[in-house]
Amino acid sequence: MRLRNITGSREVIADSRFTVKEPETQKGKWSEIFGNAYPIRIEIGMGKGKFLHTLAKNNPDINYIGIEKYSSVLLRAIQKMEEDELPNLRFIRMDAEDIEEVFGEGEVDRIYLNFSDPWPKDRHAKRRLPSGQFLARYDKILKKDGVIEFKTDNRPLFDFAVEELKEAGWKADVVTYDLHADEKLMEGNIMTEYEEKFSGMGNPICKYIIRR
Repeated sequence: MRLRNITGSREVIADSRFTVKEPETQKGKWSEIFGNAYPIRIEIGMGKGKFLHTLAKNNPDINYIGIEKYSSVLLRAIQKMEEDELPNLRFIRMDAEDIEEVFGEGEVDRIYLNFSDPWPKDRHAKRRLPSGQFLARYDKILKKDGVIEFKTDNRPLFDFAVEELKEAGWKADVVTYDLHADEKLMEGNIMTEYEEKFSGMGNPICKYIIRR
């Protein structure tokens, strides 16, 4: 059985106090969900949630929102929260294409993209999360001094992402094609489930940090 097809996952998500229903109604007022004015950081395509859960636990003065399209993957993150509840972490089940409908202008402090779907066919390039089309969406919700961090083991996807930057009006603070070989960048690095898996197989991990 494929993970994304677990029976009943949507019902669990709908009933969970850790997920935000009708997130578009929170546009511009996400601080009310958390009850404070701490910075808001989001991960798009959060998977099972290990990365974001660890960040939230380590940084209680920052609010985190995990966005995941597939119910049965998000279910795993909810289960983790039930075991170790954090007040500064919430989840949304949605398609990232609608991100502008959910967050207001400059409402997000930082965006994390980790091991995103590569959409390898050229005709699907605009669906890739680091594409120029998505960078335009991020531009509207990210603070002026906000950054995007992107990690992947997929070299063709990373090369595509780097090539998109100039035309989209973004610049890179960091570009590395072997994150785990860079001692400075590895300080405080939190690995996702995929990062653990692929780096364990010997695959180099690429990363960039970009801003406008």
